Amino acid sequence: MAELLVCIKCRSGQEIPEGDMRPGQALYEAVIAHDVPDSVKVTPTECLQNCDSGCSVVLRDGAQQWTYVYGNLQSGDAEMLLDGAVQYSETADGVIPWRQRPEHFKRNCVARIPPLTPAAKD
Repeated sequence: MAELLVCIKCRSGQEIPEGDMRPGQALYEAVIAHDVPDSVKVTPTECLQNCDSGCSVVLRDGAQQWTYVYGNLQSGDAEMLLDGAVQYSETADGVIPWRQRPEHFKRNCVARIPPLTPAAKD
């Protein structure tokens, strides 16, 4: 199962008045407002320290898959995030073929983190 961690503390580099919803929280709310597929778990998380580059998320799925951090997100990107998370969950190693990735994933990858447990070499 893919896990989509959404930074709910993100201010997107803006000053947000006390009591107003932060852009990260708005992104999280938009994602969970959709019909979240069974293959995706959406988890709110604390600051991912990428706020000046829009809201950020982490996409991960176990110790043998690559993990990704994506930035420059807005609440309007919720459906795209879920579609990309489903594609990611369908891979064995966490690598969506380049041409099949959502365009946003191609252009806004902040970090790609190797698996904790590399695949065995034959």
